Amino acid sequence: MIKEYSADEVAKWFLSRTSMSPKKLQKMLYYAYSWVLTLMNDSSQNLQNRLFNENFEAWVHGPVVRSIYAKYANWGYQDINDCVGKESPKFPDDIEDILKQVSHVYGKYTADELESITHQEEPWKKARKGLSALDSSNQCISDQDIFNYYIRRVA
Repeated sequence: MIKEYSADEVAKWFLSRTSMSPKKLQKMLYYAYSWVLTLMNDSSQNLQNRLFNENFEAWVHGPVVRSIYAKYANWGYQDINDCVGKESPKFPDDIEDILKQVSHVYGKYTADELESITHQEEPWKKARKGLSALDSSNQCISDQDIFNYYIRRVA
């Protein structure tokens, strides 16, 4: 079983490398969480290995960790740039590797592009079932749904 970190530690890892808007940060966290959940567990019935112990909620603009939203909300649509170049939290090599891969794959997209991508994916859509595009929601995105969706892309 891997050690769990806080969503804030993972956010600081991303923000120490490059500035980004709060919305983009949320999506980077979502993909880092999803990749760790998918790559570090064998089955959706036993999801013990999680990057952090906070849930993603299916908000209008995509998956959101509420504590990270609260911490960076004042940045609005501006890039969070006060962490770039600062020392980041240390992670074991396997986690660090996943974070680097997520950064490489998704870092090239804008916040709006990442929002669009998450809106096309089953975990977010399933959590928002029955809601209109602009209905607010704090419905959690299920870890099982995340694992089951992304494991099909890995296999």
